[in-house]
Amino acid sequence: MAQEVRGVIAPGKEEPVRIETIVVPDPGPGEAVVRIQACGVCHTDLHYKQGGITDEFPFLLGHEAAGIVEQVGPDVTDVTPGDFVVLNWRAVCGRCRACLRGRPWYCFDTHNARQKMTLTDGTELAPALGIGAFAEKTLVAAGQCTKVDPAVSPQVAGLLGCGVMAGIGAAINTGGVTRGDTVAVIGCGGVGDAAIAGARLAGAAKIIAVDIDDRKLDTARGMGATHTVNSRTTDPIEAIRELTGGFGADVVIEAVGRPETYTQAFYARDLAGTVVLVGVPTPDMKLELPLLDVFGRGGALKSSWYGDCLPSRDFPMLIDLHLQGRLDLDAFVTETIRLDEVEKAFERMHHGDVLRSVVVL
Repeated sequence: MAQEVRGVIAPGKEEPVRIETIVVPDPGPGEAVVRIQACGVCHTDLHYKQGGITDEFPFLLGHEAAGIVEQVGPDVTDVTPGDFVVLNWRAVCGRCRACLRGRPWYCFDTHNARQKMTLTDGTELAPALGIGAFAEKTLVAAGQCTKVDPAVSPQVAGLLGCGVMAGIGAAINTGGVTRGDTVAVIGCGGVGDAAIAGARLAGAAKIIAVDIDDRKLDTARGMGATHTVNSRTTDPIEAIRELTGGFGADVVIEAVGRPETYTQAFYARDLAGTVVLVGVPTPDMKLELPLLDVFGRGGALKSSWYGDCLPSRDFPMLIDLHLQGRLDLDAFVTETIRLDEVEKAFERMHHGDVLRSVVVL
């Protein structure tokens, strides 16, 4: 029997979000209903609200979440009611050419729940990243549920569902940071700070944090940055080169998603170094680089999709590291809030006042 719950929707472009009654259907084949315990307020949700992703309003916002599986549909075997899970937005299919070649983190046919959640008048909702977790309960594909150790706090576990995993994965999975590397991270929001934490986990010898906000640079130091550069007052390319013996960093992670900062990343890397783009650009942005420089500098220019993660592999591992005291996920949580405080949380995010607000239900 369908359930009615409270959820936060974005009704139209740039309109304030509001709480509505959401109808959650019983799970069908391959689907699960999850009772949400906590959900981070991610910048991607703000992009949805602003109309920067698609125009398929109304959206049911929220995607960086953890909770308890309440119901499962037919043919679901990987999770059962009562399991504590982190939700992910790339449920791999196991059948596409990437999966069959042993590269499921590149799955080209990821899937979501087939049924739609609705408003009480029948209006279909578009769940953010196929999840829609600013709600007491949500319907997802069972493959979007990743079981982790229930000893972890839901408000930190949920962060792996997007930003923290994207950043850590950009460093470890995409960038291949390893012992002794020099790493620069441009943009020290939640994803950039996670990249810094990932580089520290991997054993990087020098981690250079770059941002225009001294408050964010202070936070970056706590995450593991060994050096900081305020690019509002200092040329970041020259500063990174100076800190790396004049060569540039082995890996530069761009966590802003702008042509200007990508160009800085490109020229701030060592010859044969790696640039990783994990910041999300808007559709109108263009990049112009001399092709001779692309050729002559060698190395690799990579984009990081969700930190090139495999949730079933990476989520439990990172939770274990947190429980062992080796990865401080609590440091990413600035505040915990209620569902009715999401709009104010977006304002604080926009002004750079928080690293992560987390809705606790």
